[in-house]
Amino acid sequence: MVNDCAYIGETLTKYFRPEISVLHLKRSRGLWDKTFGLAWKILRTKGDVYHVHYLLQDCYLASILRKRPLIGHAHGSDLTTTLNRFALGRIVNSNLKRCDKILVSTPDLLEPAHKYRADAEYVPNPVDTDLFFPKPLRPREGKLKVLVASEADWTVKGTDIIIQALARQKINVEVSIISYGKDLEKTLLLAKSLRLDVKMLPKIPHQRLNNYYWDSDVVIGQGRFNAGVLGLVSLEAIACGRPAIANVSSKYGAYKVFPMKDANTVERIAAAIEDVSPRLWEAQFKYLQQNHDPNSIAKRVADIYEEVSSKNPGSQK
Repeated sequence: MVNDCAYIGETLTKYFRPEISVLHLKRSRGLWDKTFGLAWKILRTKGDVYHVHYLLQDCYLASILRKRPLIGHAHGSDLTTTLNRFALGRIVNSNLKRCDKILVSTPDLLEPAHKYRADAEYVPNPVDTDLFFPKPLRPREGKLKVLVASEADWTVKGTDIIIQALARQKINVEVSIISYGKDLEKTLLLAKSLRLDVKMLPKIPHQRLNNYYWDSDVVIGQGRFNAGVLGLVSLEAIACGRPAIANVSSKYGAYKVFPMKDANTVERIAAAIEDVSPRLWEAQFKYLQQNHDPNSIAKRVADIYEEVSSKNPGSQK
């Protein structure tokens, strides 16, 4: 397995059946580590299947080094943004055509993937239920504790719309935001201009995020706001026993039974905050169990490994 995204590869590896042995090649964003250093690591590997997260240089290097069978796993910007750029788009285009199997992590990615690969498959993101599991809600002491858990990014995460909604809703809230994201400073200035007090929380390792979820009453966590897809933050919050507010588009069949749809405006997000209830979480948790169980998803990915291996007998290892 090469690279990762939002710990999805790491979670899959953790829940694979014991007979699947995984060498996970992770990298930094340093120039050497994502170019020649990465190529050298991939060149030296031997495996029965090569599973690469993101359809960028990692996948391209594995392809030109003839590592087969090769699974390309798309996670968002590779198909929504990079595919439409001239230089990097050619790399993504090549990966879509040359991989033995294409997986996508959210339902909005199926449409662009299917333009190149009719066999592209949506595999929901697994949630590590060993790390993220329900705990009872803390006793309410007046204000509703709201955690804005996605990174501060106005274009992708809609953080500006979330802040406006929090300032407009009609109940008393205590707002916390995790200190990361390219638009963090703008977000804090916007909150100040709207007279919304925001508590800053330090960014912490992924395995400790559960504590932030458990210390909240409701979590606002967005995948890609304009796309209307569930992000891992929302899924982890639900797994921890907290209702999540996110823009989940009703146009995707994969979200048919998700109990909150189209929270995509200031007014709708504000109304959703005011309507948060244990019943909402129960419905969201049922959806989570049915669609994002790590054991079931790891089994499906393992089955895909078997399928591509059987179609590529004698592939180079």
